[in-house]
Amino acid sequence: MTQIEIDEFWMQQALELALKAQEIGEIPVGALLVKDNQLIASGWNRSIIDHNPTAHAEIIALQQAGQALSNYRLLDTTLYVTLEPCIMCAGAIIHSRIGRVVYGAKDFKTGACGSYINIMGQAGLNHYVDVTGGVLAEKCSSMLSAFFKMRREQKKAQKRQQS
Repeated sequence: MTQIEIDEFWMQQALELALKAQEIGEIPVGALLVKDNQLIASGWNRSIIDHNPTAHAEIIALQQAGQALSNYRLLDTTLYVTLEPCIMCAGAIIHSRIGRVVYGAKDFKTGACGSYINIMGQAGLNHYVDVTGGVLAEKCSSMLSAFFKMRREQKKAQKRQQS
């Protein structure tokens, strides 16, 4: 398998996790951590349901991975996530020493891997992460767009019911 095929395989798995987030009313973002082409940990957004602003898919996957590997350093791993990580998640990724991040959709409002800001490329960091963006970008973007369209329609319907 080529690296592109491997990345697409794991991103497809992350998309399945994003569906789990959507099913519980969360923004559909899924993340998983792989080491030596083996799944180590996974997560999906839970901020709303857990009342926790840090319960992003990436953070949940990193916490799970630390337990699975019995180490807070997640060396030689790849994190796959359906949406470009935010500033908080980028910081956690750097601190955990992940080797590579692969994301699907760009996030022009909060993306910290180059779309809004590039935390990963800041000079002077004690660890640099290899970043690959745009893997299955159309599928990832479409899922997010459909979710936000549905949310807007729900809000309009609520306003109509109230008036």
